[in-house]
Amino acid sequence: MSDERLILVTGASGYVGGRLVTSLLANRAKVRVFVRDANKAQSHTWANEVEIAVGNATDYQSTVKALTGVHTAFYLLHSINLGPNFDQIESEMARNFAKAAEQCGVKQIVYLGGINNDSKTSKHLQSRANTGKELATTSVAVMELRAGIIIGSGSASFEMLRHLTHRLPVMTTPKWVSNKTHPIAIRDILWFLRNAAKLEKPVTGIFDIGGPEILSYAEMMQKFAKISGLRRRWIIEIPVLTPKLSSLWIGFVTPVPTSLARPLVGSLISEVVADPAKSISHLIPNPPEGLIDVEAAIHLALTKVSDNNVLTRWSDAAVPTAPWQKAQSDPAWAGETLYKDTRVRITDASIGSLWEAVEEIGGETGWYGSDFLWYMRGLIDRMIGGVGLRRGRRDPLHLRVGDSLDFWRVESLQNQTSLKLYAEMILPGKAWLEFRIRKLANGKSEVIQEASFLPRGLGGRLYWYVILPLHTFVFPTMIRNLIRSANRKDYAALNA
Repeated sequence: MSDERLILVTGASGYVGGRLVTSLLANRAKVRVFVRDANKAQSHTWANEVEIAVGNATDYQSTVKALTGVHTAFYLLHSINLGPNFDQIESEMARNFAKAAEQCGVKQIVYLGGINNDSKTSKHLQSRANTGKELATTSVAVMELRAGIIIGSGSASFEMLRHLTHRLPVMTTPKWVSNKTHPIAIRDILWFLRNAAKLEKPVTGIFDIGGPEILSYAEMMQKFAKISGLRRRWIIEIPVLTPKLSSLWIGFVTPVPTSLARPLVGSLISEVVADPAKSISHLIPNPPEGLIDVEAAIHLALTKVSDNNVLTRWSDAAVPTAPWQKAQSDPAWAGETLYKDTRVRITDASIGSLWEAVEEIGGETGWYGSDFLWYMRGLIDRMIGGVGLRRGRRDPLHLRVGDSLDFWRVESLQNQTSLKLYAEMILPGKAWLEFRIRKLANGKSEVIQEASFLPRGLGGRLYWYVILPLHTFVFPTMIRNLIRSANRKDYAALNA
């Protein structure tokens, strides 16, 4: 690949995009990323090795700026989480991106879509196909790679498969579990994408990419159970279970929220199988070691999870919020009421141990007490369509800006100094939870724990006062147990 060839990766903070950047850099490519949040991009290990362009694909000027000087642009954006009109949003974004690419003289657009060869197709898959059509409306060459279920640590499809199989030894399922699918490992997805950027000449066309096996979703669950050392699952098909009902159930049982499960489940009503006539092998041959089969892909994904080495996760993409929740960190002069619950403690615990305790919060660690109340709040959020607590976290020990953390997201992080979380639960306003630690002149440490809430209207104010009594249980317990955890770490270090 020529060193002069500049490659743009959109969706670089997402599941596939984040891994593609790493893969391209390993091949010594010159990479620019197009992101909405520079701080989120800066938290990745590759931040200092790429150019960072900030903007939004819906904004023409920022898109043009990002595409200027680019040879190959990877289009990895989707909007399935943005409500019922996501298909219109996706089409508009793609049309805007294509026009900007043409203006900037981009030679090649590479788009990752979904296999769509069945006569029955979901709104999600149809939107993916329409996105490809919109991208191809200009003179810029568009290579559309269509894939089915992606198996890899952190993918939404894998998380669905993993949690359904682990938690339900007996399943009543809709008939779509018998539909044929053509899964592909994330490693092979990256192989085809990476090599698409190396082609000597621009290519226009639609190409299906799939793994070496075609099997049903039920067969994948049985393979997962076998690899995980679980008994064979009992799967009972019930025709009356619609995709909508299925997604509600998946949203309740797995970390994947109903809003994301719905389009994923909807896609399974189709036979998602690659068409041999759309093979890409004449342009990009399979990897030298061959494509990874389903069992190997599942094994690799589980290894990454057990080793706490999940590079990117489906939840890396921000969850859409109500209009009044979208603008974060309002300026103090805005004049709105900001309610706060601030707790300050002085402790002998070291800064290092305090920071470890702060950074480990959530997920399997929990929220340092009042677990039942946290569970109930998460359950209520799930019941009204929110993400709930089941998302957990990408890494049990370390956080980075943009990470999802149960129903929070890391808004800012300064090592051994502060952690600020933004609430992605459904609320009548906006909420943050912040921890700040510092060393005092007398050698002791100060811990500040602050919950703040910016209400929307009367409903938001009422909400704050309704839950205020619960704060008297939750927040004092949280800071007390956080400090206890830090003290235990110090004690363990001294006696190691």
